[in-house]
Amino acid sequence: MFTLPSRRPNAAAAKATLSAPLRLDRRTALTGLETGSFDVLVIGGGVTGAYTALDAASRGLKVALVERDDFASGTSSKSSKMVHGGLRYIEQGNLDLVRHSLLERQRFRRNAPHLVQRLPFLFPILAKDGVFDARIAKAFESLLWTYDLAGGWRIGKLHQRLTVDEVLAHAPTLRAENLKGGLMYYDSRADDARLTLAIVRSAARLGAVVVNGAEVTGLRTAGGRVTGATVQADGEQIDIRARVVVNATGVWADRVEGMADSGHQPQVRPAKGVHIVLPWAKIRNDCTVTVPIPGRARRATCTRWGDVVVVGTTDTDYTGSTDDVHCTREEMDFLLEGAQIAFDTKLDASDVLGSYAGLRPLVGGKEGATLDMRRDHHITVSAGMVTVTGGKLTTSRHMGELVVDKALGLLGRKAKCRTKNLPLIGGAGYDAEATAATGGVAAHLGGRYGTEARFVSALVDENPELGEPLIDGQPFLKAEVVFAARSEMARSVDDVLSRRTRLRLFARDASVEAAPLVGELLGAELGLSPETVAAQVEQYRADVAREKSILFGDNLLGANA
Repeated sequence: MFTLPSRRPNAAAAKATLSAPLRLDRRTALTGLETGSFDVLVIGGGVTGAYTALDAASRGLKVALVERDDFASGTSSKSSKMVHGGLRYIEQGNLDLVRHSLLERQRFRRNAPHLVQRLPFLFPILAKDGVFDARIAKAFESLLWTYDLAGGWRIGKLHQRLTVDEVLAHAPTLRAENLKGGLMYYDSRADDARLTLAIVRSAARLGAVVVNGAEVTGLRTAGGRVTGATVQADGEQIDIRARVVVNATGVWADRVEGMADSGHQPQVRPAKGVHIVLPWAKIRNDCTVTVPIPGRARRATCTRWGDVVVVGTTDTDYTGSTDDVHCTREEMDFLLEGAQIAFDTKLDASDVLGSYAGLRPLVGGKEGATLDMRRDHHITVSAGMVTVTGGKLTTSRHMGELVVDKALGLLGRKAKCRTKNLPLIGGAGYDAEATAATGGVAAHLGGRYGTEARFVSALVDENPELGEPLIDGQPFLKAEVVFAARSEMARSVDDVLSRRTRLRLFARDASVEAAPLVGELLGAELGLSPETVAAQVEQYRADVAREKSILFGDNLLGANA
């Protein structure tokens, strides 16, 4: 069960709600923002802001979290979805980051076993044109030993060298003519958007007031210190009072810093990551396979997610708008080319089922390739506002801990961090292996909601129609939309299809077909007018059409437009 130490001020309240699903009511939250006075206000509902809010709430602080769009709608829903130590960081000489990341990886696996799963990573060794050839494979294996000894062993398996036949057993469509064997090691993957949402909801269960669709338009100041913020939400202006404000807005951090200091010089350097989604039947891998990208100093990962494979790479320098980021035709083409060269299968634009692009907020200079920049986090304090930038998904819990340490210093208080062993909502008591063995709907719901799957199932028991799929060929149920509206603060068709279910990422065209039904279900739950529902559906269709036009350009192969 989801338990807390008895000395926690709100432990009894948390325990009392375990028999019923956590409800996140938007109107109640907005009223709480307006009438409350907070120790800590967190701006930014990505994974770092979410863990900051959870850490602060778990230490007994009064916490508010506001997000301009939707929880995880920025970088935290568009990552590589890896919870890992980072082999590249060893190559960069940053062994301390690797050690710490591997420790945090294990905490994620323990605290959120329903969302973070062990995943094998395969590096094929090729005679030529591979990430690694036979000449440097031995040196790379030494790096893997370093990785294992630095903490990789905690996952329960050490790396191993594979024969050609063993490699092909994991990835049967790999081109075999130059294949000399392979190296396999183990890390983890996670549905980043649902992981972020679980952290946000865990904070809310401990008393934090959390609101999406609440844009900060200005900072409140008094005596040269930031004392809160003004937000716009649902057409209303709300002034929030807080003793400490945390800026956890990622690639938008400089924008918020500029509200406090008109002379602020930008510090964040965005690095773009792009991914495309292909049918699993075209590649048939049972692990993540790392392949080279021709003519580029980076590699791509090919990871299975159900009946699709996500192919992507990160760390391309980016100078465009941080509010309008997409995978382009050129980027899609070079990912397809890399997959086509690595695998003996026919691939073209018509096979691309979805795509996404996101920005990582790197800090540390404007020169050199983003690929070579370190991934350490940066925490600064100015005029009573704590700003956190850099870092990565895997270290988000620790970043939240350090930010709250800074906030407590400003508050003149002390409290021990409690998130190291604090299960996320749905995680305590969850048996991943047993649930996966059940197969079918139970395994699907368990892998998304953990022990809270019973609440989704209860909706179906009450109304069997909610047990029907949103659309044929996809596992998502109507009940999941109802649960998203009642318990996950989903406000729109896009919230449900892009982040609560991930249909937009993994089955873009199917998500468009499902949009009217999602709108109907949301409308009934949230009391939306038919006109509002129709506008949301039309906006979703327009957004997907624009995404496809950027991806495919004038050539709409595979776009089914």
